[in-house]
Amino acid sequence: MNGNSEFWMITGSQHLYGPETLDQVNSQANEVAGHLTETLPFPVKAQALVTTEQEITRAIREANEHESCAGVIVWMHTFSPAKRWIQGLMELGKPMLHFHTQHHEQIPWQSIDMDFMNLNQSAHGDREFGFICTRLGLNRRVIAGHWKHEAIQQDIASWMRTMTAVQESRQLKVLRIGDNMRGVAVTEGDKVQAQKDFGWTVDGYGIGDIADAADRFSEQDIQARFDEYSDRYSIPAAKSDDASFRQSVWEQAKIELGIEAMLTENGYHAFTTTFEDLHGVPQLPGLAVQRLMEKGYGFAGEGDWKTAALLRMMKTMTGNDRTSFMEDYTYHFTPEGTQVLGSHMLEVCPTIAANSPEIAVHPLGIGGKNDPARLIFDGIEGEAVNVSIVDMGGRFRMIANDVTAVRVPESTPKLPVAKVLWEPKPDFRTSAEAWIYAGGAHHTVLSFSATRHQAADLADALGIEFVSIDANTDLFTFRQMLKQL
Repeated sequence: MNGNSEFWMITGSQHLYGPETLDQVNSQANEVAGHLTETLPFPVKAQALVTTEQEITRAIREANEHESCAGVIVWMHTFSPAKRWIQGLMELGKPMLHFHTQHHEQIPWQSIDMDFMNLNQSAHGDREFGFICTRLGLNRRVIAGHWKHEAIQQDIASWMRTMTAVQESRQLKVLRIGDNMRGVAVTEGDKVQAQKDFGWTVDGYGIGDIADAADRFSEQDIQARFDEYSDRYSIPAAKSDDASFRQSVWEQAKIELGIEAMLTENGYHAFTTTFEDLHGVPQLPGLAVQRLMEKGYGFAGEGDWKTAALLRMMKTMTGNDRTSFMEDYTYHFTPEGTQVLGSHMLEVCPTIAANSPEIAVHPLGIGGKNDPARLIFDGIEGEAVNVSIVDMGGRFRMIANDVTAVRVPESTPKLPVAKVLWEPKPDFRTSAEAWIYAGGAHHTVLSFSATRHQAADLADALGIEFVSIDANTDLFTFRQMLKQL
């Protein structure tokens, strides 16, 4: 995903120090960019040193126009009067990281002189630049520390991955199969505003379009996809020769081929379905949807196009690692604390599976169609984040909650779905009440690879509200904060 992304480093200075110092600044900026390219997941390309308003504005315009540029890294190596940056910053259309660093790691106490001081002025040069960014109200990420330190490089890498999700957002197309679930509020939203704010194109298709696309595939095509299922997932021995079981799985293979064809042929990377609109297909897409999520597509049920797009962005930032569509389903109240069982009717991504997924066919009890095939598994354990995006009417809000996923303590022989059990932070009561006060949706993206900090960076880069629920959340303070939004 976004394998061609790169980041441009723009280094600021001024002419007062003379050409020799500027040559050193330029050389050291190239050294820093080269080292970062070797250690970070994406190339860092040093641009020509900028010292005048014209050079600054030209560099930013070029970054805006370069499709592969996913963001700019800005560093004031020396002092760069910030009024010269105003025009360029006002035109900046790419995400920005303000990297507050310096070339040397330690002060050379015995040799330091004014030439050294003139060359190495990041300590106050970046503060000048920081003021103008704040004065202009610019969303940006600030990272302070030495460029060779591993912790700093990890933070930059995290920001980079998140900015590739922003890059994906600007060209993201969501295919809606059917409409929203009738009567539901939170899955609705302003698609025009979403395209303005995020770049998303959200298009609607009838389920018949998918049925027609699926009918184009031959029995050999469907058999090949069926065989792929058999090689990749577990099938109970008792079901391997069951004609009804095989037919159900066969239908999911056909549905997957049809949806995938619609997606690839029309440039979509996220999609939705709804159990209320299944005319022309024999089952609710279950296994088919899980497979497509496993391949990196965004998805959400009941026509929830916002969560589908969010899942695609978060799969982009994580490299499709351990990230799934999710829904808070039911609670487990115990004397030790409360846990949340997350699941969905069928559609949980196998990238978060703790065990080998098993193909199963069971009645659904909703949708009025044949028994659908699905993958069942328990989710992995560990630290994760649950993220929701909602339309507040004229503006969007992102809510993120840190959670700790734990082992499902018992088998659930009568609940044949994929599921995850987690403990929300700081505790169930604070988390649930805060989530509800914030208007968080019941559909989320659950990721074991993304972090709450990345979600905040994503919201900042998209220019939307961000609400955090974490180990430090105090409900009284949280409620007062919401009133200011």
